[in-house]
Amino acid sequence: MTIGQDVKSLTPYPKVRRMRFRFGQPEPMTHIFAEGDIPLTHLIAVLSGAFPPGEESFIRSVRKFSGEITDPVLKKRVAGFIGQEAVHGQQHRVLNDQLIALGFPIVRIFTFEPGALRERALVAVENMVPRQVHLAVTALAEHYTATLAKRVLSTPEIQSLPGDPEVLNLLNWHAFEELEHKSVAFDVYRASGGSEAVRIGLMAGSYALTIPVVGLGVLVSILSDPRSWRPIKVARQSVRLVRGPIVKGLLEEMRPYMRPGFHPDDIDTSELLERWRVELFGAQGELVDRIG
Repeated sequence: MTIGQDVKSLTPYPKVRRMRFRFGQPEPMTHIFAEGDIPLTHLIAVLSGAFPPGEESFIRSVRKFSGEITDPVLKKRVAGFIGQEAVHGQQHRVLNDQLIALGFPIVRIFTFEPGALRERALVAVENMVPRQVHLAVTALAEHYTATLAKRVLSTPEIQSLPGDPEVLNLLNWHAFEELEHKSVAFDVYRASGGSEAVRIGLMAGSYALTIPVVGLGVLVSILSDPRSWRPIKVARQSVRLVRGPIVKGLLEEMRPYMRPGFHPDDIDTSELLERWRVELFGAQGELVDRIG
């Protein structure tokens, strides 16, 4: 089978940027680095911990089809996707080392060396399912991250949340690149003849599990960190988090993915990308000096 590209894409080629963030420099990171917000700090820690193995899995899912892609545009976009995801994993590992040192045991669960038993087990599970199902899982995960990325970059209230500035730099860069490559895995899936029923069904299942699974992960992270055992404060801050701009209405924004015929570029983020391209990587961009 060969894979062309009979699908649309409004997003540019994903550009691979070799970033070097400076966590804990010059000032050491504080334990609750989201300015005393315990649930938000642990949410970021859980997501950062999960990103490296997740992104490696996404790369493997796309590589299963890369030898069959004949369209030069799609081939170049896939190369950019793989490069960006690899750098995301690398930089989150740097942050994760800091988080482990700060006392976030749950992050260590996601941390393993290439070829370690846990990675081999994950690859074995991936290989037990049809490769198009693996790719469909990647496509839906990319929709999650793109939806969250759009919120992060377009919501002033999120940008103004107090916290460690270098962590915010990492999240803004990661969010920006998630929007750059938001449709790559989806386009490979569709161009390879992926089933709409499978795509929509997988999203429907994950849609129902998202809040319980992430919420459980945050709870376990808090319980594993004795310095975060502040029940009244955690309860109050958790309500604020759920009602705030990061979580409130997020699932509703995910729902278009379950519409037959949906494509990620139906949600136009081109102006948002251009604004943040200047903000982050323009002549006076905030992150120009982080490119290694």
